[in-house]
This record gives sequence, structure tokens and C-alpha cells, in this order.
Amino acid sequence: MELLKKEKELIMEKKIIFAVSLGPGGSDLITPRALDILEKSDTVAGYINYIRLFPELFKNKKIISNGMRGEIERCEQALKAALEGEVVSVISSGDAGVYAMAGLLMELTERDEFSEIEVEVVPGITAASTAASILGAPLMNDFAVISLSDLMTPQEVIIHRIQKTAEAGFVCAVYNPASRRRQSLIKVCIETFMKHYGPDTYVGIVKNAARANQESLVSTLGEFPYDLIDMNTILIIGNRQTVFRNKKMYTLRGYSEKYGKKEN
Repeated sequence: MELLKKEKELIMEKKIIFAVSLGPGGSDLITPRALDILEKSDTVAGYINYIRLFPELFKNKKIISNGMRGEIERCEQALKAALEGEVVSVISSGDAGVYAMAGLLMELTERDEFSEIEVEVVPGITAASTAASILGAPLMNDFAVISLSDLMTPQEVIIHRIQKTAEAGFVCAVYNPASRRRQSLIKVCIETFMKHYGPDTYVGIVKNAARANQESLVSTLGEFPYDLIDMNTILIIGNRQTVFRNKKMYTLRGYSEKYGKKEN
């Protein structure tokens, strides 16, 4: 207890705020470092659904939470709490530095009122790597990650990135593929990759990765099941080196061709 007290005092003295990664959803996939920081925290700030995901981690903590599009307000409140001498963790699912809160916290500390606060990022397991592990090993070679959410990025920019990724031949992990409001970009995405990679290219679909209601399947671009896709889905679109064998989707890196036994 005395050691914990000293560690908290040091954090408060340095005015550190933590961007803590919760991983994809399973409590067994939260890193020991994240658990340690959460234990030391007086205040936890996060999207309301993430707070509800692990209620046991946030007992006896002051909670700052709100819904979608409340990110700036939530982070401002967290930074003010840090200035007042509290140990504060701002939580994100997956990795806090991937489509999450770490960058926003750093941006806000450019303001004079928050300039003395240091942001420390506690990394975590991303949704892309989790989905890949469920499917097999599709990220074995160079890959890209694209979000289809146009809330922060214009559609024309997203479409340009899809086109360039497909032209370059990358495997692609797709975040936020569709919602009730957004249906057009997923069709553009699948059709663009199909044009460059062919209709028989494998695509892995994982919903609610590492959570109790997890679902996964492997389809092809030509038979893509649009009706199954929502905001809780991660797609991994393979390329010409991606295979589906023994119920596993994986991308050949070239080991067999380079180091395999050669016949005389």
C-alpha cells in the first residue's frame, strides 16, 4: 500500500494522464500494464459502452463517461481532473493509439490550460490483430488498415485510400465497415478490391471479436455477405497470396519458395 501511494504521488507530481488500452473485449486480453494503471487510477474516463464492458475494473473509481461524439468533452473533463491532482485513465478499446483517444489527448494538451500535462500511452491488443488470430494468420506480410467511418474522414479520402491499397496489393484490415446509416462505402470497398484481386479472393469476417457473442466466417469477395456487416465487425481482405486451408485463412509470405527443399 505504501508503494502504491508513492507511485500515485509521483504520477500526480508529474501531472501524467494515461491513455489506457483495454484490448478487443476479453478480460484475459488486457495487458498487466493496463491493469496496473487502472488500479492506481482515481478517475476513469471512457465511452459509456466501454465502461459497462468491465464494471469490475472500475469499482470505487470516479467515472467520466458519455456517448458517441462526446470525445472532446470527455477528454477535457479528464484533463481537468488530472490538473486537480487525480490519477486519471482515459480508456479505449483495442489500442488507445489506433482510432482512439491517445491522439486527441495529445492534441488537447497543446492548449495552454493543459500544457503541463504529459500523456502516457498504455498500448493494447488491436481489433485487427485479434480478428486475424481468430481467422488464422492473414496479416503475415505487408498490410494496410482502413476505417470506413466518414464521421472524421471525408468519403472521397476514404475511397482514394481504398483504391491505392488495392492497387498496391496489400492485405487490408477494415474497421467500421458499415452501420445502419452507412452502407455505400462497404460496397465501394469490396468492389474495388474485387476489381484488383478477383472475385475468388478470401475475406475474413469477425463480429464481436474476443467477446461472448463472437462470430467469424471466411467468404470471398464475389460472395460477400453484406447483410451480416455492422459496426462491431472487422474485415480482413486477403490478397493473391492469401489461402484458406484446414479452416484457416492465412497469407503466404514465401518461406516455402525460398527455404523449402529443392528436388535434384
